[in-house]
Amino acid sequence: MNSSPQNPTLSFGQKALTQVERIGNRLPDPTLLFIGLLFITWVLSWALSYIDWGVADPRTGEPLTIVNQLSGTAMVGFLGDMVDNFAHFHPIGVVLVAMLGIGVAEHTGFINSALMAMLNVTARWLVTPMLIAVGILSHTAADAGYVLVIPLGGIIFYAAGRHPLAGIAAAFAGVSGGFSANFVPSVIDPMLQGITQSSAQILDPEIVLNPLNNFYFTASSSLLIILVGWYITDKIIEPRLQSASLDEDLSDMPSMEPLGEQERKGLRAALLTMVVTIGLLALSTLPETSPWRGQNGSLAELGAPLMNAIVPLIFLIFLLPGIVYGYVAGTVNSAKDIIDGMTKAMESMAYYLVIMFFIAQFIYAFSQSNLGILLAVKGAAALQAAGLPAAVTIIGIIVLTGLLNLFIGSASAKWALLAPIFVPMLMELGISPDLTQAAYRVGDSATNIITPLMPYFPLVVVYCQRYIKSSGIGTVTALMLPYSLIFLTIWTAYLLLYWNLGLPLGLQANYAY
Repeated sequence: MNSSPQNPTLSFGQKALTQVERIGNRLPDPTLLFIGLLFITWVLSWALSYIDWGVADPRTGEPLTIVNQLSGTAMVGFLGDMVDNFAHFHPIGVVLVAMLGIGVAEHTGFINSALMAMLNVTARWLVTPMLIAVGILSHTAADAGYVLVIPLGGIIFYAAGRHPLAGIAAAFAGVSGGFSANFVPSVIDPMLQGITQSSAQILDPEIVLNPLNNFYFTASSSLLIILVGWYITDKIIEPRLQSASLDEDLSDMPSMEPLGEQERKGLRAALLTMVVTIGLLALSTLPETSPWRGQNGSLAELGAPLMNAIVPLIFLIFLLPGIVYGYVAGTVNSAKDIIDGMTKAMESMAYYLVIMFFIAQFIYAFSQSNLGILLAVKGAAALQAAGLPAAVTIIGIIVLTGLLNLFIGSASAKWALLAPIFVPMLMELGISPDLTQAAYRVGDSATNIITPLMPYFPLVVVYCQRYIKSSGIGTVTALMLPYSLIFLTIWTAYLLLYWNLGLPLGLQANYAY
């Protein structure tokens, strides 16, 4: 970005962020960075594989060993699984399928017209909190926020005459930084509860936890994240971006020009199509025997067909209105125009696919080596050995989780490693599994937005490069660091206050064990 570190009006914090950005952008291209991390993982796994660590693997109870990834067996397995690692890497399919539909809606002009209509009825000062709130609500639809809300954040801010990178940052903060906050239950609630309950039953086989044991806390946290994110975006991030000029060709981006008669007709027809599509989907979910429901009859349970079909549904919910808009508004003349919209969307994903190939290989090697498990077990053991007071231990869990999150992105995988250690340990101190899980969720969310190892982080870099070609890892890290640090601090304080006031964490939840 083209900010000037010599500007005397910059505060100390702004100068520090500029330094973070400069250093981050001097790092090798993200693709080379992950190639380097892959080699480092190989070498570390070889060097550490000869050490007896004297700890048990929490997954099996067997002695934990580091697996040498440079051994012949490991390298043959790596090469044999290389194609599958890439083809089955979850973020790739999610992004590409959703982008096919969104690409058509954008190419035909539907998204442009819809945003213009929305901005005409939304006060400028409410754009930021609205965007963060939508990002938080997107958690209900699995990974949809990364491919839908974040790029729209840049478009919305650009169309409103504000810096698009500030919109991307605000949306990213809501989608990922506020990952554990939500006004409505989501798949992550029963997923984490199941792991927590299994871990608690190590000490108390009769204990049963409610899947919504943190719901009141996470729902109230949504308002906290919106207010704090609003302040950070408008008072810290956007002022810093004032000197960052846009240097890409943005001729195809939305403008604030009034909609013409044909555009208004197209928008009405497209919105009607979207409403009818969503309405028919909603009606099809109502019967108790609906094929959208899971084995327990729930629409939102883990593995329910509706949850598994979220991304294809996003594809259709944008594709159909996009096509209708194009024909009614006159921006589409033939089926080839629809295919061109999909093709253009895929062209913009080429760089992302290259990065994802190497990220998939790195994550595979890191997972196979057991380095992440060793890091988690040793960190938890150090925290346990410290013998700190209950409140300080909770803070320690939040901080340790936040640090581990920089290396192990998956919320469920990380909790599956930590919960068998943390949950029984804190039960022995009289702290309930419900509170331990709440502390984990705070630490797991706040640092999502500053680790390049998070699979969707490179995608956010690509979104920024649409407006400023020189954007890199440093750009996004500097944008998101204020959110991460302030979220972590204020959210931790909020949990401690919430606990001190004795407010209910969730359904059938307790603070003490």
